[in-house]
Amino acid sequence: MTHTLFDTHAHLDEDAFAGDLADVVQRAVDAGVSRIVTIGTTAESSRRAVEIATQFPGTVFAAVGIQPNYASEAKPGDWDAIVALAAEPCVVAVGETGLDRYWDFAPIDLQVEYFRRHLELSRKLDKPFVVHCRDAEADVVAELRRAATRTLPASGSLDAGDPAHPSRAGSLRGVMHSFSGDSQTAAACLELGLHVSFAGMLTYKKNDDLRRTAAEIPRERLLVETDAPYLTPVPLRGKLKRNEPANVVHIAACLAEIHGLPPEEMAAMTTANAERLFGLSLSFTG
Repeated sequence: MTHTLFDTHAHLDEDAFAGDLADVVQRAVDAGVSRIVTIGTTAESSRRAVEIATQFPGTVFAAVGIQPNYASEAKPGDWDAIVALAAEPCVVAVGETGLDRYWDFAPIDLQVEYFRRHLELSRKLDKPFVVHCRDAEADVVAELRRAATRTLPASGSLDAGDPAHPSRAGSLRGVMHSFSGDSQTAAACLELGLHVSFAGMLTYKKNDDLRRTAAEIPRERLLVETDAPYLTPVPLRGKLKRNEPANVVHIAACLAEIHGLPPEEMAAMTTANAERLFGLSLSFTG
């Protein structure tokens, strides 16, 4: 085992993991990954996420929601299912939610409606939310600012004197997943209290601008993720058809280099950040 790491965003319910999920989780543990959050994108996907978290207690946790590209496919009763699932002890976040103007799978008005539902559910349950954003940065920031004006500071698990506490840095408790925006978008999200998570794209040769933005993120707001089975990081990109949580070590190492820290220090820091955000501790088993 290497360093203690936390993969804050994976899709373990995907068919890509159907044949060897237990082996995938064990490889992650062997690589030093102590925690994985598996993310729901539909009502059925969210149910499977909860089942998987129950199968691997203490290692895998779940987030439940309807991802914006699936909003048009939501059936009557699906949102009620998300609300019920969100109350499960193994569920540590709401989402993924957000806005996507890249794919034309759902009208933007419908995406906004579901985004607002998720943000409100997050507030009611005092569980963080997970934001998907693609070619919709201005719209996402506008919705987050709207939510911030309607939300009291989350209690969280931090002392109010801690600089990472929501009441000290904005009123929202959430994460910008697989961040690929610019520094202005990052600054707006940080001002609102969000964490910023980086995936494999951070390691890609062409993404110098993204690395410069990552260098500006305060260390107490940094998270890492794989978005597995997608976004395989360098040096494995092109060599593996499927990304998996064990590979989060490469994103953390890249982020450590950007911030001029030893890899083990970045691993410990991002893990502690994730544990605070999701309300976990090393003794929590779900």
